[in-house]
Amino acid sequence: MDHQPKFFENLSGTGKAIGVLTSGGDAQGMNAAVRAVVRMGIYVKAKVYFVYEGYQGMVDGGDNIVEVSWESVSSILQVGGTVIGSARCKSFRTREGRLQAAYNLVQRGITNLCVIGGDGSLTGANLFREEWSGLLEELAQKGKIDEEAVKKYAYLNIVGMVGSIDNDFCGTDMTIGTDSALHRIIEVVDAIMTTAQSHQRTFVLEVMGRHCGYLALVSALACGADWVFIPEYPPEEGWEDSMCVKLSENRARKKRLNIIIVAEGAIDCHNKPITSEKVKDLVVQRLGFDTRVTILGHVQRGGTPSAFDRILASRMGVEAVLALLEATPATPACVVSLSGNQAVRLPLMECVQMTQEVQKAMDEGRFVEAVRLRGRSFENNLNTYKLLSHKKPDAELPKDLSLTFQRSKNSGFFLTNFNVAVLNVGAPAAGMNAAVRAAVRVGITEGHKMFAVIDGFEGFARGKIKEISWGDVGGWTGQGGSILGTKRTLPAKYLEKIADQMRTNNINALMVIGGFEAYLGLLELSAAREKYDEFCVPMVMVPATVSNNVPGSDFSIGADTALNTITDTCDRIKQSASGTKRRVFIIETMGGYCGYLANMGALAAGADAAYIFEEQFDIRELQANVEHLTEKMKTSIQRGLVLRNENCNENYTTDFIYQLYSEEGKGVFDCRKNVLGHMQQGGAPSPFDRNFGTKISAKAMQWISKKLKETYRKEEGKVFANTDDSVCLLGMRRRNLVFQPVAELKTETDFVHRIPKEQWWLKLRPLMKILAKYKTSYDVSDSGQLEHVAMHSPKEAETGAI
Repeated sequence: MDHQPKFFENLSGTGKAIGVLTSGGDAQGMNAAVRAVVRMGIYVKAKVYFVYEGYQGMVDGGDNIVEVSWESVSSILQVGGTVIGSARCKSFRTREGRLQAAYNLVQRGITNLCVIGGDGSLTGANLFREEWSGLLEELAQKGKIDEEAVKKYAYLNIVGMVGSIDNDFCGTDMTIGTDSALHRIIEVVDAIMTTAQSHQRTFVLEVMGRHCGYLALVSALACGADWVFIPEYPPEEGWEDSMCVKLSENRARKKRLNIIIVAEGAIDCHNKPITSEKVKDLVVQRLGFDTRVTILGHVQRGGTPSAFDRILASRMGVEAVLALLEATPATPACVVSLSGNQAVRLPLMECVQMTQEVQKAMDEGRFVEAVRLRGRSFENNLNTYKLLSHKKPDAELPKDLSLTFQRSKNSGFFLTNFNVAVLNVGAPAAGMNAAVRAAVRVGITEGHKMFAVIDGFEGFARGKIKEISWGDVGGWTGQGGSILGTKRTLPAKYLEKIADQMRTNNINALMVIGGFEAYLGLLELSAAREKYDEFCVPMVMVPATVSNNVPGSDFSIGADTALNTITDTCDRIKQSASGTKRRVFIIETMGGYCGYLANMGALAAGADAAYIFEEQFDIRELQANVEHLTEKMKTSIQRGLVLRNENCNENYTTDFIYQLYSEEGKGVFDCRKNVLGHMQQGGAPSPFDRNFGTKISAKAMQWISKKLKETYRKEEGKVFANTDDSVCLLGMRRRNLVFQPVAELKTETDFVHRIPKEQWWLKLRPLMKILAKYKTSYDVSDSGQLEHVAMHSPKEAETGAI
């Protein structure tokens, strides 16, 4: 259904006052949310106030509630915690305290509140809203405000954003701060792994999560931990024996270290706590392993926010202001939240009630229900972890469903498993190894024989193919680059040799992990099916490229790691400029013709402009940008940051833009340029890429199993798949992971520039411009719909969010 674009220019904040506060535990990214609320509020001509120290500041009033300007939120995007402070407030829990808070808000004309905090803070805000008219009448009776003020400020609008590192709020895939907390945990795990390996040690890591095991579960998935303890899914009776057997088996397989992750709220099936010390004592007593405990504590709350959290918080902040502008007295208090890559609004109390339902289910021992209530992303993380962490004994592997019959030269028929080959194609991307590990382990669990192809299609043609076992991929999740080796070579010139190798090794299915070359490669292989029967097998592609330019998927493995590299580098560059003043940096990013990295990097780093191929620009726009920066230098923010995609324009090169800015800015600012280059492809994968790579690859391998069963011809004793739907790309589309035939994606592809014709992130481009103080149009057609918290059935497609 075509809709008419709805632009937010029609929404005016004139005469409105918005208060923004952070409450409860702090979380990285809260400052990005505060910055977005302030700048969007001022942009729509509303007054915006900081409420310092959370609800305590609202009750105390005075200098704790201060009107702010555009510059007030400069340089806070990259700062962890919350610059406006957060405090637990007992007095706000009393009616007397809320009465005083209402008085302080009315004095300043504030009837719109944006609350960033956990479920306790948001529940308090909702109660405040419900009591508001009664509080105003009480203030009028006491003579503190007049009747006119009661009428003028009759309604209080509330919008919440969830800032919590635990990701314990139902209705949202990711809360602000969760991704950054995972970064801290994974940094520690990666560091611990090297020392543990040196000494053959077992490490027990305790992570935060008193009531929610999200951090423990996802970090276990992202580092390939041997065992994980979470409150929602207690281990079965006799877990002590099972865990010790598994640790011993891993050591017997020459694994030099064991990692056990414990959520601080972990319990057994009798609701008794399982502590990290208890686990350590058990391992020492039963196995005699050298064991150490590391409690991460508040390290997880600290540090700079990740690129994901900055973008998430910036989007949520802008959405929160739009929700406040559109709110009517009848609108329930809402939470702005993330579902897949879509910003959504949900009724606040529905989310709070479901969050409380999870705790109730756990208290009553209904753990299966608790996992389901946490949402489909949590449930899928748990199922994937269970699938990958423990190798089933050979006797338990499926045999009857995954057998091909082949004629033996000597004696009729004999039985073999399906053979599935995995290869990497294109440039290396962080997270590829996690995807290969998941594919291999799920394939083995499904009863297949897994083969690794070295060096892409070129290696395939040369016969560089070998069987790969469960243990061979141990410890791969945290490794950057491509362990299998990858090449950009396409299969077209090697078709005959690849067909020979497929026949020689009896390959029944192909899984290709890579970027645009992998997509082109699958198109070439499917076109060659007419000539070569060997290619009539199920084939699936998992997108992995830093450029994020693969049609059919909103995200690619590796793009998040590259984005974090860009953001970290921009932070350092901005810091260097803070000493010299009046300096503008021009930074060139990768991406081919796809502007994803430049655009999203600019949003995450708080840049002034981003030049991309998808949005053509001319000399007039360059001139306008220079003038904009000249004006900026007159304020207290005396530095500029400009990102340029490497192929955005063949004539306006990085050197040209640098020289233009240098000339036009003479006497006002000086310029520096920086080409980031291949550092964007390197480094250890981010938690998002490890987790996304693992889950998407596991799902792709399950699809291969399904297709093998469907296309196996028993009479001929072989697999034969020649329909379009047997060559698919698995991508994340809006809120779901979807299999799409590559043939159907042709119409969506710009083959000349190697990008999809439509890209979701272009809708976020105005967001960057607004937050950098440019006048622009912003299509808010997707906003404004208050949705209900959906319960899902276990069969529902799984969201791609981590």
